[in-house]
Amino acid sequence: MRHILAISLFVLISTSSLQSRASAEIGVVFSQDEIRIISAWYRDNGAVSRKGKGKNNSTGLPPGIAKNLARGKPLPPGIARQGLPDELRHALPAPPSGYERVVVDGKVLLVEIATRVIHDILVDSVLR
Repeated sequence: MRHILAISLFVLISTSSLQSRASAEIGVVFSQDEIRIISAWYRDNGAVSRKGKGKNNSTGLPPGIAKNLARGKPLPPGIARQGLPDELRHALPAPPSGYERVVVDGKVLLVEIATRVIHDILVDSVLR
């Protein structure tokens, strides 16, 4: 009986811990206003820049690295990223404290500075 009670308590604590962690991770995303401003700016001023080295710039990142550009994953080390254009950056409200907006491979990312974890992504289709 004690074992069942101990296991039940462990499962309950683990589940609530995971739920609170997941809700904290979901909390920092692009607002609807930010999405509207960013989308309108890129629609009026051109596509997201994909500057970089090599002859395969049009194909984007290698598949293994591109797969790692996902919510909840850290930016791969050494990945080429750019800040938003100054005009767009000034049109947006300041990002949440401890976060930055960057452009990687034609996507606008909201990244936690300390951990480099991606919290939200605006893909090419949103920016057209």
